[in-house]
Amino acid sequence: MSAHDPGAAHLLVVDDDERIRGLLQKYLIRQGFMVTAARDSAQARRLLQGLAFDLIVLDVMMPGEDGISLAAWIRTQSPVPVILLTARGEARDRIAGLEAGADDYIAKPFEPRELVLRINAILRRSPRNEATAHKPQVLALGRMRYEPESGELHDGTDPVRLTQTEGALMRLLAASPGQVVSREALVDHLGRDRGGAGEMTQERAIDVQITRLRRKIEPDPKRPRYLQTVRGEGYMLTAG
Repeated sequence: MSAHDPGAAHLLVVDDDERIRGLLQKYLIRQGFMVTAARDSAQARRLLQGLAFDLIVLDVMMPGEDGISLAAWIRTQSPVPVILLTARGEARDRIAGLEAGADDYIAKPFEPRELVLRINAILRRSPRNEATAHKPQVLALGRMRYEPESGELHDGTDPVRLTQTEGALMRLLAASPGQVVSREALVDHLGRDRGGAGEMTQERAIDVQITRLRRKIEPDPKRPRYLQTVRGEGYMLTAG
């Protein structure tokens, strides 16, 4: 399964540690998943209101609302599986998390491969149609409507054709609405040949594809509202 496989499971990673969050997101994407990341429970709640996920990886110890409380709330909203990240030796947290409805837990520090094995084991037991059928996954971009699950873009009721690369870019950006995705990450996620053109050339190719995509989704492509450039960082898809 590749990172841009339309059938890739969509994961939500919630952790207040920026380094761990970033490493997990990059590793899981390399393992073939679509991954959205949240820095705290408040951001996770906002994402869960608008997107459907196949599984949530959730840190217990976070400032503000902790992971156990968030897991309990998630369970009142959805059957989506939850894996808790707990501090080693904190049996109390693990028990509380399981009582709150979590499906599994893994103690920090852990091997990323072990997390992937546990994710896959849970996904095998939880068919995706059961996990996601309860909530349609549609992003509104003004008059445009994008459905990440099917990869379809509509202008009102009219379908808008996307090339394979445009479709892959939309899917990757839509996996993290409101979050910056770097050009380097887009090159990496799209699986371009690293042995061919240099990194700078590949990033410029992404810029060209972004420009073409804007012509299809923006009312005024020269003043983008939904597919924004974040100077020095990358691109961000903003619904609205």
